Amino acid sequence: MPGSAGEHRQTDQAGRAASVAGPAVVAPAERGATRIADRVVTKVAAQAAREALGPLSPDAASPQATVVVRSPAPGPPRAGEPPAETANVRVVVELDYPCDIGGRCRAVRRRVAERVGALTGMDVYEVAVRVERLHLAPAHGRTQ
Repeated sequence: MPGSAGEHRQTDQAGRAASVAGPAVVAPAERGATRIADRVVTKVAAQAAREALGPLSPDAASPQATVVVRSPAPGPPRAGEPPAETANVRVVVELDYPCDIGGRCRAVRRRVAERVGALTGMDVYEVAVRVERLHLAPAHGRTQ
């Protein structure tokens, strides 16, 4: 096939072959970047915390998250990859009690880090979970 991969042949009105350039190929480093708003990352983190906790008592508030996104340090990017932004996430939860508080917090940290990383492409540097309130879970079979 004559010409480069981005070219194709056409004939002009006089029947002569004319080379027409196809779409230009732009290197990945020159294409630009997508910036995900901090509030979007916050919503992803809060939803991930809800998923990790599962159903809570009706008295418990929905998990709240705050996120600090840090842009990469200036300098050369890693070989073949654009530098990733990092996210520090803080999640506030209310839990039913009695429960394995440490286990529930660990599950929230793991799920938030996985989902924020997967959906935003950010490196999650830290996920801090603060238990703001414990709610007495109703005991099964107990009448009031």
